[in-house]
Amino acid sequence: MAGVVVVATCELYNIRRTKHENLIHRIVDSARPEIEIADRFGRPVVPREWLPVPLFVVDEAVEKIRDGTIADYVYDPKQVKLVG
Repeated sequence: MAGVVVVATCELYNIRRTKHENLIHRIVDSARPEIEIADRFGRPVVPREWLPVPLFVVDEAVEKIRDGTIADYVYDPKQVKLVG
């Protein structure tokens, strides 16, 4: 529903794109705002892609995916960091 500005890219190998995206969403889900907005037709939408997480946390998550240690981590918005 809005334009996107790419702020960073990363290269990962031997992982499916959708699996990677779902993994990132699981890790930072606690940051997702609980809001509902109307789309251009007036239908209610709950944004799934709005994740106010600092880029350094995303970078850390990507590194943990690369080294295989991400399984037990989630984002804690109060501490503004990944916790395991």
